[in-house]
Amino acid sequence: MSAFTVRLSFHGDLRFFLRSRPVVERSLAERSSIKDVIEACGVPHTEVDLILVNGRPADFADVVGEETAVDVYAVDANRATLFPEYRLQTTEIHSFVADGHLGKLVRDLRLLGLDVLYERTAEDRQLLALATREGRALLTRDRRLLMHAILRHGYYVRSQQPLRQTVEVLRRFELFSGLAPFSRCLSCNAPLQPVDKSEVFDRLEPLTKIYYERFRRCGGCGQVYWQGSHFDKLQARVEEIRAAMARETEQSRTS
Repeated sequence: MSAFTVRLSFHGDLRFFLRSRPVVERSLAERSSIKDVIEACGVPHTEVDLILVNGRPADFADVVGEETAVDVYAVDANRATLFPEYRLQTTEIHSFVADGHLGKLVRDLRLLGLDVLYERTAEDRQLLALATREGRALLTRDRRLLMHAILRHGYYVRSQQPLRQTVEVLRRFELFSGLAPFSRCLSCNAPLQPVDKSEVFDRLEPLTKIYYERFRRCGGCGQVYWQGSHFDKLQARVEEIRAAMARETEQSRTS
């Protein structure tokens, strides 16, 4: 088979993976799937929302075997107007699994009430199994991990700064509304339930017994929560995230 060239044009923030290069040309000697050609450029398939091959919508499994022009689009505001019925990603994900390097992001997301599984020492195969078995999106900064064909949903976290990471995930999965802060355990991820003071009285410090009446208990690990001095710090973090979300929304509206 004669060699042929595939010319790929990347749109939106997919250029993040390409050092800002908008166009990549690859010379191939055999028929290859669109997924393989795109990922050979360094872009995980979980970041790709729309593929046009010579102007027509395509799927990851479609094969190229001749000179081809491919347009590759990220998840962005064009979803509603540019081939909406052929979009490859979903934004309707509300549960996640995160790799061991994203502990601070996990704490923020749980603080907002989001369901995020996290085990600092979990191996790649465990993360992939959890994501696929439970329909969770995998959050990671390991792009190779996102290229596993078994993985349906995932997101490569761009920033190394926890606040920016949190806003990224909220934006990508359109989670700015419907959040429920302080409804999930920060330690084990299980939902919190109101509990009568008498049921946890023997676990409270002397001053806590005197000054607080409302408590919640984790249905998983049993940890007890109340609005003590630590609550002020958590509330401040929630407000910081909300302010960053508002700035993000305003920038998107004016750009």
